[in-house]
Amino acid sequence: MTAGEFIYDRLGRVILQIAFLLAVAAFLLVTGTQTGVVTIVLLVCLLIFSLEQLTDFWRAKRRLDELQAIVNGLDKRYLFAECAPKPQDLYERKLFELLRLSGKSMIEAVSDAQATQKEYREYIEQWVHEIKTPITAAKLICQNIDSDMRRKLSQELAQIDAHVERALFYARAENPEKDFIISKTELSAICEGAIQNHKTLLIQNGIRIETGNLNENVYTDGKWVAFMLGQLLQNAARYRGEDPVITLSSKRLGQQVQLAVQDNGIGIPAYELPRVFDRGFTGSNGRKRGGSTGMGLYLCKRLADALEIGLRIQSTEGTGTCVTLTFPAEVNLTKM
Repeated sequence: MTAGEFIYDRLGRVILQIAFLLAVAAFLLVTGTQTGVVTIVLLVCLLIFSLEQLTDFWRAKRRLDELQAIVNGLDKRYLFAECAPKPQDLYERKLFELLRLSGKSMIEAVSDAQATQKEYREYIEQWVHEIKTPITAAKLICQNIDSDMRRKLSQELAQIDAHVERALFYARAENPEKDFIISKTELSAICEGAIQNHKTLLIQNGIRIETGNLNENVYTDGKWVAFMLGQLLQNAARYRGEDPVITLSSKRLGQQVQLAVQDNGIGIPAYELPRVFDRGFTGSNGRKRGGSTGMGLYLCKRLADALEIGLRIQSTEGTGTCVTLTFPAEVNLTKM
C-alpha cells in the first residue's frame, strides 16, 4: 500500500476534516477572534490531523506487510485465515471469521469435487479394461470372415481400440507420476512396441516404416513413451501423403538421447504450429479430413512434461512433419 492509495481511500474523510477546520476558522473570525489566534488554531489542528493520518497509514501498512508475508509463505494460500495472526480490532476479527467460513466452505467443495473426480477416473479406467474384452473378441471373429470385410472391420476396431486407449491414458494423465516406472530402457524396444501396436493401421494405410539408429538406452517409462509414439503414428497415418513413409531415428546429444519421428505427409500450416499442443485443437487439416479429437498431441505434451522429455515439432506444409523427443540424462531426472 502506498501513501497515495491510502489518501485516495480516505479522501472523503480528509475533505470533511478540511471543511470542519474552515468552518471553525470562519466561526472564530465572525466572533471577533484575532487573525493570529485563528491561524495558530488552524495550524495546530492541521498538525494533529496530519499526525493522525500518518499514524494510521504506518499501522495499516505494517499490518498489510505482515499479512502479505504470511500469504507469500503459504503453499496453500486458501488457508490464510487459519494462519493469520490474532486480529487487532473488532473489524479484523469479524473479517477473519468470515474468511474462515468462506475458506472452510471452499475446502469442502474442493474435497467433494476431488472425490467425485477420483470416482469418475476410476470408473473410466475400469470401463476401459472391460471394453477391451469385446474388442479383442471382435478382432478374433474378424479372422473368420472374408478378407474385404475383415479389412474394413479390423480398421474400425483399430480406431475404437485407439480411442479407448487414449481415454485410459487421459484419465491417468492428471497424476501420471503415480503410474511411472522409470528405468533404463532400450529405445528400439519402445519403438518396436509402438509400431506393433499400430501395425494394422499402418498396413491398411500403406505406410512404410523406416528406422535409423535406435540402439540407444534411455531413462524413462517405456509404456508411456510407447503411447506417445502411438499418437504420433496415428497422426502420420491420418495426415499421410502420397507413398507415405515414417522414419524413426535417434542420435546422442552428450548424455541425452534424441528421437526423431519424421513423416512425409501433408504437413501443418505455420500459423497453426504454436497451437498444436493445445487441448482440443484440431486445425484446418483435422477439420478437412475429420476424425480428429485434438487430444493426441495434447496428451503427448502432458506426458512429456511429466517425464521431463523435451517435445518439439517442426512442419512444412505439403512436405511433412518431424516430432523430436529429447530424453533426459539419468543424472538430470529430478521428479522421479
